[in-house]
Amino acid sequence: MHRSRVHAVLIDAPRAEAARAAAFWSAALGVPAEADPEHPQFVDLHGALPGLVTAVQAVDDAPRFHLDFETDDVAAETARLVALGATQVARWRDCHVLRVPGGHLVCVLPVASAPEVFDSGATTWP
Repeated sequence: MHRSRVHAVLIDAPRAEAARAAAFWSAALGVPAEADPEHPQFVDLHGALPGLVTAVQAVDDAPRFHLDFETDDVAAETARLVALGATQVARWRDCHVLRVPGGHLVCVLPVASAPEVFDSGATTWP
């Protein structure tokens, strides 16, 4: 058994447009935008979606939205989503990037939330 939950909603913007996108989403959602010093490709939009990390991510690709799933077993959660029809397209650090039916991307990563947040929102899978 393993557990997982949606952890984050990412607004992917082409690198050249990422700063403007972050300013737009910050103003549109009425939340502060804060650069992540450890990961400069991310600008956090604190409080935009309660209970979820929301951020603009600078990418070398087309604009899109994607979800991050956090899990206590990355291999098992990746296998679960692949069994549902996703295909693995890349890896970035400990993150598995999947393309799901319909063409959207999702990332599967180790638990990043505080333990009490993960415990209260995670679904247990067989």
